[in-house]
Amino acid sequence: MLRAPGAAGALLRLAGAAAGVQSGGAPPLARAAFTRGFLDLHKFGNKEAIEKEKARLKDEMSRGYFADISEIRKNHGKIATACKVIIPEVDAVKFPDLAVESPDGGALNLPLVVPAPQDDDVEAGDGVIPDASLVCLSFRASSQKMAESWSSPFLDAFGADNNIHVYEVSFIDSWLLSSGPVRRAFLKVMRKSNNPHRHVVYAFGDHYDFRKKLQIINLLTG
Repeated sequence: MLRAPGAAGALLRLAGAAAGVQSGGAPPLARAAFTRGFLDLHKFGNKEAIEKEKARLKDEMSRGYFADISEIRKNHGKIATACKVIIPEVDAVKFPDLAVESPDGGALNLPLVVPAPQDDDVEAGDGVIPDASLVCLSFRASSQKMAESWSSPFLDAFGADNNIHVYEVSFIDSWLLSSGPVRRAFLKVMRKSNNPHRHVVYAFGDHYDFRKKLQIINLLTG
């Protein structure tokens, strides 16, 4: 099966919307700003939304691709030191709600939450929610290998336990690939996992607010 970058390129070419600067075309940043402005016309009547969009644009322009590359080269892709103990719940950052879809047509929301029992005789989420899950995030194709450097050893160590799962999330922020018909075609050609404990899933659409909540700045690592 195709990986995300290969499938994305093929579908973009089929749709006649391949990325890349053509002769005499506008620079990428200008095109991105114009596209977002065009897509957010409905916000123009909302002053609060306009100010939020201005703050976002300023934030995104303050850090670019080359800053991410420089950081990667300095730290070999590991931009943060992992904590060796579990962070206490009162101090931990809550994982934001995230809707994802799988190539087999399934959809779910992360984090997985135990549903409230319907009555006293039913255990909440019995047989549905894993005891523990590792969630790996990839915002760019270059970060998939870094995510796998976490998921593979994790599965090697805990794969025998039926209640331990891994969710490898790839973010697709292209508005074209996020549209209904193209999204369905995209999912059909994407790689599937043959390991019942390893779930390869995709999150479509804008992920700026999600990243800000988790304080993720560098998009080139996983």
